[in-house]
Amino acid sequence: MHAHAANADVQEMACWALVNITSGVKAQGRARRQAAADAGALTQIVAAMHAHAANADVQEMACWALVNITSGVKAQGRARRQAAADAGALTQIVAAMHAHAAN
Repeated sequence: MHAHAANADVQEMACWALVNITSGVKAQGRARRQAAADAGALTQIVAAMHAHAANADVQEMACWALVNITSGVKAQGRARRQAAADAGALTQIVAAMHAHAAN
């Protein structure tokens, strides 16, 4: 995502890949969510939302990726939610809701 930050199509597809990779409720899904967070996915997703604020498709896939990666009720899930907030996810999500209210 970092190498092609200016390309909205790449950002959308990368977010979509993260959605798929981080799905699942069993141990493997939890491990993939943590691996994505550890790899810096949360920061890159928020950066994509900021860079492509006018692109509804990027915003939608980014929100889905954030949903998946930040899910979980145990300490790791709570830590991922805080990491997303610390990365600026809340600001970007609200901005996307305002910018794409008609979608």
